[in-house]
Amino acid sequence: MRAFAKFEKVSFRQYAPYGDKNVYDSIALPRRATAKSAGYDFFAPTALDIAPQQTVTVATGVRALMPDDCVLMIFPRSGLGFKYRLRLNNTVGVIDADYCDSDNEGHIFVRMTNESDRPLHLDAGVAFAQGIFVRYLLTEDDDATAPRNGGLGSTTPKK
Repeated sequence: MRAFAKFEKVSFRQYAPYGDKNVYDSIALPRRATAKSAGYDFFAPTALDIAPQQTVTVATGVRALMPDDCVLMIFPRSGLGFKYRLRLNNTVGVIDADYCDSDNEGHIFVRMTNESDRPLHLDAGVAFAQGIFVRYLLTEDDDATAPRNGGLGSTTPKK
């Protein structure tokens, strides 16, 4: 089990379908803006233009490694949510500790919609989302033992 959380880039092989080597090389790992910030800012790897009511998916090129009893929760940056009603399509992104072991190397994608009536432009390198690590508890009768077998949506029970 990991003692602390850590961000890393996914491999270029994993990122290549979403951007070229120059974009990959310029990806900045998430970081906090101030000593008391809870959230780690995620930065746009390329410029983003999001028209009113448009949905975009950002391949961040980043993965998170964390202790087994943690989850990384992804939210839009507060100011963008307030000014542009920018929202994540799944409301809150939930990155499980074992996601980094998935087929896609734990590549974090952020799908969001500009729900305002104004276009939104973000330059490459601008913070657009934030991630907060949270510890969680298990119930005393928890019996989950299945390993992760894939990327997005892979924890859905099979029928």
